[in-house]
Amino acid sequence: MKDRLLSIGIVGTVVSALCCFTPILVWLLPAIGFSVFIGYLDIVLLPALAIFILVTGYALWRRQTQ
Repeated sequence: MKDRLLSIGIVGTVVSALCCFTPILVWLLPAIGFSVFIGYLDIVLLPALAIFILVTGYALWRRQTQ
């Protein structure tokens, strides 16, 4: 369970960071017909990035204490 939580945190952090700091979603969303959601990307991606960073930190802390 510890390794699974850590891998979820790391993968989520990397994906959120890529979507926040590169225009991947700005190119992808109009290509699949969801360009209406481009205005809401910062509202969703920045909290998701923060949550995944916290999950990664918690998993690392839990791994160290056990």
